[in-house]
Amino acid sequence: MSTAKPNDITVTCKDSMRLSATLFTPRQPAKAAIMIGPATGIKRQFYSAFATYLCKQGFGVITFDNRGIGGSVKGSVKQSDASLVTWGEQDMPAVLETLKIHFPNVPYFLVGHSAGGQLLGLMHNVHDLTAFCNFGSSSGSLRNMRKSYLLKAHFFMNFYIPVSNLLFGHTKSQWVGMGEPLPKKVARQWQKWCNGKGYVKTGFGSDVNQHHYDTIQMPSKWLLANDDDIANIHNVHDMISVFPNMEAEVEELDPQTYNVKEIGHMKFFSRKCQHLWPKVTDYIRQYF
Repeated sequence: MSTAKPNDITVTCKDSMRLSATLFTPRQPAKAAIMIGPATGIKRQFYSAFATYLCKQGFGVITFDNRGIGGSVKGSVKQSDASLVTWGEQDMPAVLETLKIHFPNVPYFLVGHSAGGQLLGLMHNVHDLTAFCNFGSSSGSLRNMRKSYLLKAHFFMNFYIPVSNLLFGHTKSQWVGMGEPLPKKVARQWQKWCNGKGYVKTGFGSDVNQHHYDTIQMPSKWLLANDDDIANIHNVHDMISVFPNMEAEVEELDPQTYNVKEIGHMKFFSRKCQHLWPKVTDYIRQYF
């Protein structure tokens, strides 16, 4: 099935922030619609090949840049007031509402990558989703990191982030291969939550005043790679524990089994791993 050309659009949040997004519309009426929740500091273009695949499977799809990232940077990153909480409370709900406008009266799903799957409990409209499927979404807790990665993780979280924020007014993540430059509040919350337990749970009662994690009962699938230094199996279960009433299916992928050199935290969405993508669509198809 061929797809229509991707269409760049603007998503307007409740607080009037405008986000850059891309819509992928199948030539036949969409059977269901999917929003792709990006990882921290990752631009929407990173998910284009995966979104095109989903579209060819008959899904309407939206990708987007969170505020302060990529096409959604207004002015300079240093001036951005974005935080992980505003991504979950403002950006993601607005993207879902936009998806509903473009593809009305179909089931809606989230495919979350890392932060894109961690923050959905902050969405006021999360119950409009039928199910979700995450890859590499975990608590990122430093206490569960493999010893071989622990020093690197501590360096980035507890030295690089505060020093970069102090010197530049934001975190220059791109200098250490960690995606786009990050607004200082995003990086600061990321640091705090990864030093805690349950990731976003660390912010309950302080950074996070309202959430829906305890009322989410929809089906979910959590994919991870066994060569992912961040979203290891302990951290995935640590994140799932934040959803006390949710159905969760966990599948761990071994790169050797699928004849790829590595999957890690990022490669699932690359074309080299496209033979893994039916794991997402096969799961989603159970629910419409």
